[in-house]
Amino acid sequence: MQPQYAAFVGTITQGDLPVAGMASLYIEMAPGNEVFRTVDIAVKATEAKPGAQVVEREFGMFEIHSMNQADVLESGRIVLERLGLRVEDRIKPQIASTQLITNVDPYQAQLLNRWRRGSMLVPGQTLLVVECYPAAYINLACNEAEKAASINVVHVSSVGRFGRMWLSGTESEAKTAREAAIQALESLEGVISKY
Repeated sequence: MQPQYAAFVGTITQGDLPVAGMASLYIEMAPGNEVFRTVDIAVKATEAKPGAQVVEREFGMFEIHSMNQADVLESGRIVLERLGLRVEDRIKPQIASTQLITNVDPYQAQLLNRWRRGSMLVPGQTLLVVECYPAAYINLACNEAEKAASINVVHVSSVGRFGRMWLSGTESEAKTAREAAIQALESLEGVISKY
């Protein structure tokens, strides 16, 4: 996990707090109630700790993390094995939309700042908004965007039908972040599904 992304996750998680440098795994599933059984499998498999366990109407999602990447990978492997699935069975992420808003107006910045959990959006910056499904993949997109560009993580929403992230910075850095996020999502293999 990149520093800003990890710090953001720390503001929203109700479980074990992650820190920069940890490996993280998000699993999203339907029906949502399957999350309870699956978290149990994941945390009993290794020393990886749960940071989130969320069930909403249609989907459930959980996150585990550890300083030891092997623990996270092994927990994921065991979960898939117990569910009779393979990595290849995952749903391939699809980008629903991307928006690049340059020279953000002070009033729009204030509207977004009222409910963000990350950095403040400063008037005049460029705002990058990326939306994808399944929702949990937005976490990968955000982390990869932060690796590639000097941006600010304003907000990430990874629960529900769509995942969304709001990043800010200069126009050139926002474009670099957008390309990194898109490349990360498009590089994953999986089954194509329409929600």
